Amino acid sequence: MYAAISPSNQETTDTARIVVDGKARLSFAAEDDGVTRLEDLYQRDPMRVLFPNTPKNDISQAVIVTTSGGLVGGDQISMEFESREAASALVMGQSAEKIYRSAGEDVCIDVNLKAGVDSWLEYLPQETILFEGAQLRRKTTLDVSNGGRLLAGEIMVFGRLGHGERFTRGLAHDGWEVSTDGRLVWADVLHLEDDIARVIDDPACFDGAVAAATAVYAGPDAEQYLETVREIFNSRESTTLTAATFINGILVMRWLGQDAFDLRNDFGFFWGAFRNQVEGLPNRLPRLWEM
Repeated sequence: MYAAISPSNQETTDTARIVVDGKARLSFAAEDDGVTRLEDLYQRDPMRVLFPNTPKNDISQAVIVTTSGGLVGGDQISMEFESREAASALVMGQSAEKIYRSAGEDVCIDVNLKAGVDSWLEYLPQETILFEGAQLRRKTTLDVSNGGRLLAGEIMVFGRLGHGERFTRGLAHDGWEVSTDGRLVWADVLHLEDDIARVIDDPACFDGAVAAATAVYAGPDAEQYLETVREIFNSRESTTLTAATFINGILVMRWLGQDAFDLRNDFGFFWGAFRNQVEGLPNRLPRLWEM
């Protein structure tokens, strides 16, 4: 196993603002006894990786922490997570990621997820909160090998709602790409810019929603779980709008909510039920999700 922690890689601009260039990389591998263990770890400020005790009957877990307390324009972070052949792991965020108001530059986030042959990987970040004037460019890439399965999600909150602040100006560019066996099968981009309030309030767009979420499941058995997803959605009374579809070998799930906390709870309910029915894992999320 290789593990490294490098010193902070930061620069100072003419305005004395600290530019963050953080990175977290880890991979899990299955040993001969079938137990999944950490194989590779690299982390660079402000990214840190923690390893909580694995709950009984659950899989290996890692928690990603951004020690800077949030990201501002010009900051960039990169995350690479992999479950290698026959390994099983869950990676999640410690808390919501805050994207502060920008003076002009974008926050850039790259997330690269890989599920090896016959492996299982879950990527469960918590909310991304867009402050008024935030500028975010994020790309999430999934690469799934033969027999591998990967469940990934993302929640976006449009403003600091507790402070009465809405996200009405700035940039939210959130892209997804999914490849199976090296072939691109699905790509999707949400792009909000300029008159964001009009788009969010438009009944044909977000209809005034304050939060939205996406989850993607890629695996050879994806199609057979489309009705399972819809049954999970229908089993819970909620004002959150939900939808699911199967396209090019993957499942795509969406949430759109007028209440960010309700959407978070609905998203978590789905996640626990889905991992239980698909992989036989406990119908619960890590303790940090409940904190």
